[in-house]
Amino acid sequence: MVDDLHALRAELARDPESLVFLRLGEMLRVAGEPDAAARVTLDGLHRHPHLADAHDLYARILADVGDLERAGDEWSTALSLAPRHGGAHKGLGFLAFRQRDFEAALEHLELALASDPSDPTVVQALHTVRQAFEDRMAAPPASASIGAARQAFGGLEGAEDGLLLVDPQGLVMAGRIAVGGVDQGEIVAAYLAGASQEAARTARLIGLGDWTAILAEGPAGHVHIAPPTPAALLLVRRDRSVPPGRLQIVAERAADAARSWLEEAAR
Repeated sequence: MVDDLHALRAELARDPESLVFLRLGEMLRVAGEPDAAARVTLDGLHRHPHLADAHDLYARILADVGDLERAGDEWSTALSLAPRHGGAHKGLGFLAFRQRDFEAALEHLELALASDPSDPTVVQALHTVRQAFEDRMAAPPASASIGAARQAFGGLEGAEDGLLLVDPQGLVMAGRIAVGGVDQGEIVAAYLAGASQEAARTARLIGLGDWTAILAEGPAGHVHIAPPTPAALLLVRRDRSVPPGRLQIVAERAADAARSWLEEAAR
């Protein structure tokens, strides 16, 4: 990737008007360099203000850092320039889902799928939103107060950050996950919407039986994901100073707390 970045930067330096900035900005975004990605993309937008793909890219960069309002503005601009832009419809569908406007989310995601019928992320998102819409029509769940949700993990190690409880529709039930001081819980929850189903499908395909947990290790920390109940998914994040064995213990305690809290909320 480093060589590709150098090559793209060199090409853009030779021709500042080149559309290669789109590839460069996307690579920087995926590499976890949002500031650098934003600089490249904004410079490209200055030169190509009517390019829908550039507005879509900048919107995704903004969404990555939690600036969802401005991301929505950029996706709307992209649609004003290209009404069938699949990426913009996908982004606005995500925002509508986050706001629990399931009808708008379905509309945008169906247009995104029409633009690219082979995109598996849109297919999964449509399934999740349709299920959420049907569940709401069948029996609208009583939502717990924000104050009660914050008490779900009260007294646990790291209760203020690093624990996130998500419902099957990808909506935050309790907890908080922050990146750079910005709460990313709702974004993370939306991405986790289909994680349980995918884990179960993969486990069956490779003969593991029912899945019980996923452990992911990275340079900045570890993540443990498990279903405390069939109707919830729990994500636990800790930095690398916490060994995987300790993370497992923390996750088990958090799962017990989540089950108790959900049982109490259901009464």
